[in-house]
Amino acid sequence: MKLAIQLYSVRDETEKDLFGTLKRVKEMGYDGCEFAGLYGKDAEEINKACCELGLVPISAHVAYQDIIPDIKKAVDTYKTLGVKYMVIPYLPENLRYGTEKYPQLLEDMKKIGEACRENGITLLYHNHDFEFEKTENGEYVLDALYNEISQDLLQTEIDTCWVNVGGENPSEYVRKYTGRAPVVHLKDFFGSKNEHMYELIGIESEKKEVKSTFEFRPLGYGVQNIQSIVDAARDAGAAWVVAEMDSPSMGLTSMECMQKSIDYMKENIKY
Repeated sequence: MKLAIQLYSVRDETEKDLFGTLKRVKEMGYDGCEFAGLYGKDAEEINKACCELGLVPISAHVAYQDIIPDIKKAVDTYKTLGVKYMVIPYLPENLRYGTEKYPQLLEDMKKIGEACRENGITLLYHNHDFEFEKTENGEYVLDALYNEISQDLLQTEIDTCWVNVGGENPSEYVRKYTGRAPVVHLKDFFGSKNEHMYELIGIESEKKEVKSTFEFRPLGYGVQNIQSIVDAARDAGAAWVVAEMDSPSMGLTSMECMQKSIDYMKENIKY
């Protein structure tokens, strides 16, 4: 397997200088990158920069709401960027399981998956913890999604931090989707689930309680068993593991956090 960085982790830097940031993460030793926005740049220009650096643009997080107005345009853009995977990264509450709009979401995701497949791209879905609520049939909402949409149209990008927060063993859950998990997110954390976690990814909570003690951490500095997860990803057939850290912590900058993550991977983990 190869190691990529989710560029959302260093978004404060990509917003200021995308191409300079790509150069820096390559110098850190990351083999590839996963995009979360193009920052107003041309996809062809970004692809050229990645090629020159030897940095593989493996995938891109693209919001469902940004894809659905013009599926063809969205897929064409990311095909030009050169990604192998397009990822729906998050679903707002009004589109989730059990809502009035959920059946339409399923149909739309099938259409997106078909358009991706026709262009040599695989559609993935990236989970958080809310998908580990149970349906009326007793299965997880996340499993229900993958049961509704066939593997040829939708595969997984399992975020192992959110699996743990959701109450499941990350390694076991990755293995559950063997053959359907080409990309796995490595993310470490410290603390426990609470109402304010999502404020760390820019989603405000209306709940009033004691300040959250949950924080994301560089790989190897939290509670996750990284080697176990990497072994599971390999067993599941993953081609890539992606280091992600939604918000910096430990008094470090975003770049310092991602440097610590790859240093830990190189020094301690067989991947």
